[in-house]
Amino acid sequence: MNVSVGVIRRRPSIEAELFGTFTDANGKQYAPGNYRFTSEVWLTPSDLASASFALNDVTIGIGFHWERNERQVFRGALRIIKGADGLTGINDVSIEDYVMSVISSEMSASCPLDLLKAHAVIARSWLKASPLPPGDKRDTDGLKWYNRSSHSDFEVCADDHCQRYQGITKAFSPAASQAVSDTRGEFLTYKGEICDTRFYKCCGGMTDEFSTAWQDIDVPYLRPIFDGPPPANSYTPESLVRSNVPAYCNTRDPKLLSQILTGFDHETLDFFRWRVDYTPAEVRDLIQARLNRDPGDIGDLKPLSRGPSGRIYRLEIVGSKGSFIIGKELEIRRALSRSHLYSSAFVVDRENGKFVLRGAGWGHGVGLCQIGAAVMANQGKSYLEILTHYYPGTRTETR
Repeated sequence: MNVSVGVIRRRPSIEAELFGTFTDANGKQYAPGNYRFTSEVWLTPSDLASASFALNDVTIGIGFHWERNERQVFRGALRIIKGADGLTGINDVSIEDYVMSVISSEMSASCPLDLLKAHAVIARSWLKASPLPPGDKRDTDGLKWYNRSSHSDFEVCADDHCQRYQGITKAFSPAASQAVSDTRGEFLTYKGEICDTRFYKCCGGMTDEFSTAWQDIDVPYLRPIFDGPPPANSYTPESLVRSNVPAYCNTRDPKLLSQILTGFDHETLDFFRWRVDYTPAEVRDLIQARLNRDPGDIGDLKPLSRGPSGRIYRLEIVGSKGSFIIGKELEIRRALSRSHLYSSAFVVDRENGKFVLRGAGWGHGVGLCQIGAAVMANQGKSYLEILTHYYPGTRTETR
């Protein structure tokens, strides 16, 4: 069972280096070496176990603060197709090889074994689940969300829009191999259906519900839970963001974080609580650049609706040329940063003429909190305990 992964898109040409012999659809053989492709081709390795190929200038973290280009190496077939906007490079690879790469790309392969096992199950499940209402949509209030089915030429992309997939570029540890082997064919299910297992880096204290980030529907296994033992105090969504709550993901342990985070993720260590300061002019410039509309002089940023984790999904921009509402959470993160805010879980204060955004967490907050799950595994929790914590009411099934 294979999966098609979009790795490079919208290029006039694609440069590849072949390690091993490959054959195209017409039977022509390509010897090991460097090639520059300007038209469609489908190359299959003669030896799946040993052959691989490298692609130059693969963009990762598209639109986020860690965006960069990398040279990446892949197993499986290389398929290049041509569209109106250029060439697209696709990697056709087995599902288990795909899962192995995802858990080593999303997290460091030196993670605790049970975290890797939990991640193998959710990577596999997310891939084969029937997507919850698909597509990038805008509702009647103008709120916008981005979902996984925007790809027509391949099943999933290789970046954070879907799941990070970097082929065999990242180190595959014995633990990663064991995690995939031990959970081979294992899926997370709810009432017999494979779950759409969303995940992200850090919830900030509490996970959120599906409707905060996407459509207004109830998904029973994607509901808010406190990320740790039940707290002694009760919190409102806003007070949660302002508090240093004792959650699993509230960790600064350098040894554990070095085991969890991949190389470029080490650049983001203020993931649990963070702060961004903007002048009103900077906010206006961001809105103009990111949303292509001029609000005039910015008078206020008003959170109108929050999810349980404190993530805002309706934010009013008050400007001298009129007020308007933006959302949902990713659109807010896009609008208020040159890349993306870590999350939309923030409160807005005014200090010395500036807007001060005090925030919590990293990512959309729905489903599994990767850093919280790592802490659970480090404390001796099994991968099944981790999965049932973040996806209440689910079970694992081998299929």
